Parts: sequence; structure tokens; C-alpha cells
Amino acid sequence: PLDLATVERFRLWLSLQPGAFLMNQTFTVTGMTCGHCEMAVKRAIKQLDPQAEVAIDRTQNRVQVESVQPREALAHAIAEEGYAVAA
Repeated sequence: PLDLATVERFRLWLSLQPGAFLMNQTFTVTGMTCGHCEMAVKRAIKQLDPQAEVAIDRTQNRVQVESVQPREALAHAIAEEGYAVAA
């Protein structure tokens, strides 16, 4: 049987593998009005996945992320910063 510690070690190992299950995700994020907002979103994503690549187009409300983290986790990290994630 798998215990939580084993699962967490496996997740850490996966996150350290170059190119392991990298996914490109695009989110529609509203509420970003300035560069500080962009930095807050990037910081939240990087806290979840330090190796994530993040590109933000504030005028289009678009956040593109290349990460090993699941979409739901990335969306949650953005929402925790106070921004609405639509897609």
C-alpha cells in the first residue's frame, strides 16, 4: 500500500526530472491590472513549481504555464492570490 509520504517523495522526484510530464496550460485570468499583479501570479506559480515557465499577457488576460503540476493546482495557486481564473 502507498502511504502519503511515499506519494509525496514520488511527486518530488517527478518534479525534479527534466521534462517529466511537462504540460502547457493556458489560463484566462482577470483582475491583473499592473506589473505587480503579474509578479504576484508568477510568484504563486513558482512557489508551486520552481521550474515552471510562466508567460503573462495582461492585455489579453492570458497566463501561459509550462509545468509538471496539474491544471487544478496551478489554477488554485493563482486564485489564492485573489485573481479570477476562468479557463
